[in-house]
Amino acid sequence: MEELCPLCNPEMIGDQREVLSNEHCLFLQMPQKVLKGSGLIVPREHRPTVFELSEEEWQSTYSLLKEVKELLDDQYQPDGYTIGWNAGETGGQHIFHAHLHVIPRFEDEPYAGRGIRSWLKDEENIRPSLPD
Repeated sequence: MEELCPLCNPEMIGDQREVLSNEHCLFLQMPQKVLKGSGLIVPREHRPTVFELSEEEWQSTYSLLKEVKELLDDQYQPDGYTIGWNAGETGGQHIFHAHLHVIPRFEDEPYAGRGIRSWLKDEENIRPSLPD
């Protein structure tokens, strides 16, 4: 456990709470103004990125993800989900403890239909010096 990591120490973020858990992982949520029900699945052990997860943590993440979906389906009845990892600063990771975003999505939201692949398709995201 890292002393100053807010995912090793969920109580560091005031409104963050543990909703579900298993042997290796937690599902954490905090009140969301935009996409209610969104949360994070995090390993109990401090792992800087998804690439450091053990096989047991991968299995526990998968198992907990299924439980989380069942819970969110019951609570919010979303029309879909965006599920994803950010790894490294350039990849969008801001807290360097591996965490899987679980985001319920709804047909009536302004960005409905925009998923992870939107970054791959948006030509404004072309690198200035694209290698051949």
